[in-house]
Amino acid sequence: MGATTSAAAGVTRAGCPRTAATDMPQATVVAVAPVIVGSLSIAGRTKNVAEARAFVARTLGSAHPCADDAVLLCSELVTNAVVHSESGQPGGTVTVVVVGLPGAVRVEVVDNGSARSTPVVKDEVFEPDGHGLFLVEQLADHWGYTRDEVGTTVWFRLLC
Repeated sequence: MGATTSAAAGVTRAGCPRTAATDMPQATVVAVAPVIVGSLSIAGRTKNVAEARAFVARTLGSAHPCADDAVLLCSELVTNAVVHSESGQPGGTVTVVVVGLPGAVRVEVVDNGSARSTPVVKDEVFEPDGHGLFLVEQLADHWGYTRDEVGTTVWFRLLC
């Protein structure tokens, strides 16, 4: 039995749009929503960076194709949060969120914010430190940050 076209031009009774040239149903793309795979909040101390790394490794699992890069980049962002934001002050926290996407993973690092500066990629490769965001920029497929009155969220996405 063929599909019939409704009064709304180009839509079949089954809800599939039709192409004008052939009057055949087109494929429908179904978007898959991101899924929070795990979340961890830690005290903003450099000694807790290892805990954040272990959390990402455990959450993704050793067989995940993006696990090594995700662990490295998370480590860099958590270190930056502790060193460059209010998260490093007494009572400060850092939250790591791992988000599963179709064919990708996104990691978000949320800190307590800073009045000093926004995240900046340093391109001076001969400096002894300050290469965290440079690594993120080089290894991640996409990255960015948002700032609001609560803090700063720096995130990266890796295609796996």
